[in-house]
Amino acid sequence: MQQSPEPNADVDSITVEILTGKLLATVDEMGIIMTRTSMSPIVYEVLDFACGICAPNGDLIAQSNGITLFTGTFAYQVRTLAARYKDDIAPGDIFVTNDPFAGGTHPNDVAVVRPIFVGDQLLAYAITVAHWLDIGGAVPGSLPVDATSIFQEGLRLPGIRIARDDKLNDDLVRLIEENVRMPDLAMGDLRAQIATVRIAERNLCDSAEKYGFETVSAAFDEITESSSKSSRRVIAELPDGVYEAEDLIDGDGVTDDPIPVCVRVTIEGDSMTADFTGCAPTTAGPINCTRGALESAVKTVFKALVDPGAPSNEGWFSPLDVVVPEGTVFSANKPAPTGWYYEGSVHASELVWRALAPLKPEQFSAGSYTSLSVLYLTGKKENGELFVHIEPQHGGWGATSDRDGANALIALTDGDTYNHSIELLEAKLPILVRRYGFNTDGGVGAGRHRGGYGLIREYEMRTDEASFFCGISRNKTPPWGMDGGGVGSCNFVEVRTPGNDAPTRVHHHPDWHLERGDSVRVITGGGGAWGRPEDRLISDVQADIADGLITIEEASQSYDLSPATLKMSKEK
Repeated sequence: MQQSPEPNADVDSITVEILTGKLLATVDEMGIIMTRTSMSPIVYEVLDFACGICAPNGDLIAQSNGITLFTGTFAYQVRTLAARYKDDIAPGDIFVTNDPFAGGTHPNDVAVVRPIFVGDQLLAYAITVAHWLDIGGAVPGSLPVDATSIFQEGLRLPGIRIARDDKLNDDLVRLIEENVRMPDLAMGDLRAQIATVRIAERNLCDSAEKYGFETVSAAFDEITESSSKSSRRVIAELPDGVYEAEDLIDGDGVTDDPIPVCVRVTIEGDSMTADFTGCAPTTAGPINCTRGALESAVKTVFKALVDPGAPSNEGWFSPLDVVVPEGTVFSANKPAPTGWYYEGSVHASELVWRALAPLKPEQFSAGSYTSLSVLYLTGKKENGELFVHIEPQHGGWGATSDRDGANALIALTDGDTYNHSIELLEAKLPILVRRYGFNTDGGVGAGRHRGGYGLIREYEMRTDEASFFCGISRNKTPPWGMDGGGVGSCNFVEVRTPGNDAPTRVHHHPDWHLERGDSVRVITGGGGAWGRPEDRLISDVQADIADGLITIEEASQSYDLSPATLKMSKEK
């Protein structure tokens, strides 16, 4: 591999703008390829993937919409691969990695990386990360909620070269096929990812041919430098100071013991440091995350602070430094389990969110339901074929200083992901969705601006051989309120069996056998409120009553208003 030349610093702004548009169009096209060619509903329906382009030094240059938590992992993974293979990288190479301890998240998130050459000069790397439904391990779906070692969570691909000269290594392909439960799906998704990075190569080579290698390389630098300057201006306008927050993670899957976590955010000039010193040590269970996932979790919130609408690239994060000691719940080392990392790392995101909320009360809300509240349903179809259904759930977000919280929004970690189409789900799997609606019984934080409402999604099994497992946080510690606002409500799962009116409630469970007619109900909590309940406008309370979100009796209790007052105001 020949060293890339220094880019031409005199590239004009119009050309940079044109190339920026081409890069963004390319990552969008990569996303379209993934959704149209993937074999797994978690990819083509839920959109549990993201695509990006990185510079030769690993800096993220452009990224598609998708999983928010992948934002900060791309550069880490590319740099790890580049350091490992050094000069042994050539045109036609394709690498695969899913190692949490090398910049990844958990083994299910498989990254495919392709170096892009123009002649013998390295121009960029294309990367796509997608969640594979199964990567082997102790349980179907590869996410045992009670895992105590990474070795229970499936096959790790520690940055391997799976293709040279565009020819897949058949031995490695067979190795993967023999270690996953659904090889057809896995290979279909792998080939979809390979097609995705090849599209990026085609488009970037076209741009290099038209504008020149040096001009495209210089545009990369201009893109990141411009974002860096914008980001630093935003930070410089904030008051210097130290902003702290602390919280509890409700259990790790092995025990229900609370796990204390904290952050100290320091703003000084045009830079920001998020220091997680003092957090609990690495846990026995799989809610741990590694440093790569932690940095990504913090970058998610940092980007929401400096410019949530602008396309992501590494420049936005130049003012940010993340500090964490080794061996905490947010900086686990091998062989700690990380399968449910998103239930841990989201607390890192929300800690920074909570610390910054007083600085941007119109932008950063009170606490949300936080947990993705993922439920795994597995079993056999009528033809005996194994199925694995995974679905993140939406819930209630917290209020801001000027509006009520958002209802039924996906958690902070997941960005642009969706839930499954009910029609598709029922057509493909022996499952009926009996209910999908607001969780009004659980309630929300009461305040001047109330929290947003969570949801109830109920599945009924239409097979005699099935089971579920789950790992849901925020099951005891409710979302926090701000400025006198009330706390929100918690997340949990209810299991109902025919002839038994009393449901069983769980939040972490490793394996619950289900039979035909049994139902599983995922219930997500409501967000925290902002401001005192007594300051809420009567007309706002009335509107919630009219919408069926709250009864007159509940409104009377939460807002200290007599039923007569509510009725009189309504008549007026």
